[in-house]
Amino acid sequence: MSKTKLKGFTLIELLIVIGLIAVLAGAIIIVLNPARQFAQARNSERWSHLSALMSNIQTNVAENRGTFSCAAGIVPSSTTALSSTGGYDICGCLVPTYVAAMPNDPSAVGSHYTDCTDYNAGYTISRNGTTGRMTLSAPGAELGATIGITQ
Repeated sequence: MSKTKLKGFTLIELLIVIGLIAVLAGAIIIVLNPARQFAQARNSERWSHLSALMSNIQTNVAENRGTFSCAAGIVPSSTTALSSTGGYDICGCLVPTYVAAMPNDPSAVGSHYTDCTDYNAGYTISRNGTTGRMTLSAPGAELGATIGITQ
């Protein structure tokens, strides 16, 4: 009787390799956590938008000898949405002189920009009644972050 050896892998060997690949892939997905990475990217974009808005407001104030020349009037002391309807309408003061388009929250519900007559930035503005300092905030911040700039 002659015995011939078959070349190949056994079922057990294949299952072990597939199991190891599955464990490694699972570990990589957990480490990378794409949902968290996207949320961090949106929070970074919010910081950038608020910084740009505050910079543009300060530029307007500097060019107008210390007065914010916005048709909407004095910045409210209560937290108010930056919006063309039902909020503090800051768009006409900044677009297109200081910024090409009004920045808006990347994921807030209802946040959009068409033009200065139709926008909702998804951000808020308020003024401290005592010090007069303005605060811009992003209430839609994710991952428990508090995003706001005061100047």
